[in-house]
Amino acid sequence: MKRVVVTGMGLISSLGNDLETAKNRLHEYRNAVMIMPELQEISGLNTHLAAPAMEFTLPEHYTRKVLRTMGPVSIMAVYTAEKALSDAGLLGSPVLTSGRTGVAYGSSFGSAEGVADFFAIRKTKAVGDITSFSYLKLMPQTTAVNISLYFKTIGRIIPSGTACTSGSLAIGYAYEAIKYGIQDVMIAGGAEEFDITQVAVFDTLYATSTKNDAPHLSPAPFDTMRDGLVIGSGAGTLILEEYEHAITRGAKIYAEIVGFGSNTDGMHATQPNKDTMAKCMELALQSADLSPKDIGYVNMHGTGTKHGDIAESLATESVFESDIPVSSLKSYVGHTLGACGALESIWSIQMMNDGWFAPTLNLSVPDENCGNLDYIMGNGREINLQHVMNNNFAFGGINTSLIFKKG
Repeated sequence: MKRVVVTGMGLISSLGNDLETAKNRLHEYRNAVMIMPELQEISGLNTHLAAPAMEFTLPEHYTRKVLRTMGPVSIMAVYTAEKALSDAGLLGSPVLTSGRTGVAYGSSFGSAEGVADFFAIRKTKAVGDITSFSYLKLMPQTTAVNISLYFKTIGRIIPSGTACTSGSLAIGYAYEAIKYGIQDVMIAGGAEEFDITQVAVFDTLYATSTKNDAPHLSPAPFDTMRDGLVIGSGAGTLILEEYEHAITRGAKIYAEIVGFGSNTDGMHATQPNKDTMAKCMELALQSADLSPKDIGYVNMHGTGTKHGDIAESLATESVFESDIPVSSLKSYVGHTLGACGALESIWSIQMMNDGWFAPTLNLSVPDENCGNLDYIMGNGREINLQHVMNNNFAFGGINTSLIFKKG
């Protein structure tokens, strides 16, 4: 088996569009949630809150010809991949086009503008705004394909369209592709653009926060006063590399991926199952050959929904008992859906290397129905550790667990 390390990272987020800025914002204990005027205009929508990614300016080499197959979600995916490859020292490297580099990437779905153009024909009975590139923008594999096209990779491609586990599942599959010797380098992660349709999906399930007059107080994962999630957006890309390949070229190493677990509930499309969640964490521990005591911190999925927080926290307690430090970074950036697994992996790695872990914002009184865990509240905490776990769970009962070791 091959060892797999993280040698590059890039992001676009509501906390900032470079690694240092976003990391520093965690220390400020302020979330990025805001009132969105476009949500206020939607009749019947309960929430007006969101945490969209900060605006960014593309370099000049992103020409109109380059962008014609990309909607906003693919633009973020490709741009963060370029940032990550540059960070890894692999931008322009022959390995990208050698067949030894692959792409594993995901989003909940493609760009909404492409969807709107493509399916307007059903109502208008006219071709309308459909172009030869419309499907390329809306297709579920749009992020992975556009990354591959832009960097001309010819290795394995693994699109991931599993809602809130799109990014984490892509990282896990990328890890396995290198672990089993199929690829030497993988561009992995997830992205999600902001669109009112995504907000509407969760709003119709009564799963969104309605603290419309106090955006700084939401979301509040695990807290007694939590009232639902807040939708965010952004992208996160990690460059995974076979250990010897990285060492030979003198690459910096952020972390090593040592464990990955994934399974499905097999019971309900939207109701989480604590038993299969716990099993997923156990699978990650088994693949890493670690015990629960070896994990120093768990980054929780922690969306701020009533049933999700309870199920996840009880599952975590059943695996780690009550002394494991935990927090949810969605309290800062909301739920970035397909991007959350990648963004939260990046921040988990940074916190591990810094020895400082962010608290869950807006958590002051943990719900007594949630698991008995060491919730990091109020201020951040300094912890010297070797391993962190990042967990994500999605509609369809899709569960993922990643374990990172300090580089």
